Amino acid sequence: MILVPVLTIASCAGPAGIRWPSAIPDQPRQYRAADVPFFPQKTDQCGPAALAMTLSWSGVRISPAALTADVFTPSLKGSLQSAMIAGARRHDRIACLLPEPNALVDEIRAGHPVIVLQNLGLAWYPVWHYAVVIGLDLERRNVVLHSGTEADKLLSLDVFTRTWRRGEFWGLLVLPSSELPARSSEEAYLRAVSPLERMGKWALAAEAYATALKRWPHSLAAYLGVGVCRYARGDLKAAEGIFRQATLKFPAEGATFNNLAQVLLEQGRIDEARTAARHAVALGGPLKAEFEKTLSEIPGP
Repeated sequence: MILVPVLTIASCAGPAGIRWPSAIPDQPRQYRAADVPFFPQKTDQCGPAALAMTLSWSGVRISPAALTADVFTPSLKGSLQSAMIAGARRHDRIACLLPEPNALVDEIRAGHPVIVLQNLGLAWYPVWHYAVVIGLDLERRNVVLHSGTEADKLLSLDVFTRTWRRGEFWGLLVLPSSELPARSSEEAYLRAVSPLERMGKWALAAEAYATALKRWPHSLAAYLGVGVCRYARGDLKAAEGIFRQATLKFPAEGATFNNLAQVLLEQGRIDEARTAARHAVALGGPLKAEFEKTLSEIPGP
């Protein structure tokens, strides 16, 4: 049997605050994500509008109206954060949450627009609103937003921080599978990719795992992810190549040999499969029972 990478669920520290950088001589004082289209929101439609802007920036041509049915909840007169994330994935994009408030600065510097959730009201009378941060002006101490019916809206860092804090500094990146966030841990990014497998988007997930390997070339989970996706699409030769590479790169990891054994078995290469499976069992570890099951399924002595 093929074993898939297991990613632990990391706990997140509660939102603390954001430290806006100061303008430094001889350094850029303005940053902006280029070519972010603007869609003015209709009543209660800030969610579909914000998602349409970031999806369009990422290369998906779509309007807010086309997203309303999937993203907007009429009874709430708004869009849930989970629906925004699911909407991005549904349109073949990687939905990455900001790991902490200061990551916003790095993403804008990298040219990535960020959907943010603000509370434009009060703690006891919230007015929830999605906007897209597209720029940062350190000299004038402003952020630049596509928000509501206003494109390129300037908002002071103090006011923006206050309204964003009320939204617990929630921020969402919508990226193509060929591009990585400026700020992300290996585990967080791979957790953002793994739901695509459950959706059957194998080619998309494989490309995202391969992209991850450019930054984290020693990621066992990313290697296994690429191989599993190739296997799921029925490309046994490609899966074999990936798992064989993984056995060389991670010679102490039984899962790589187990998976190689499975794809060899399904290609009718019994002796090679048995050798790989026996090696997995010999390496042992917490998955040894799974390795033994794979070995037991291989015909012969």
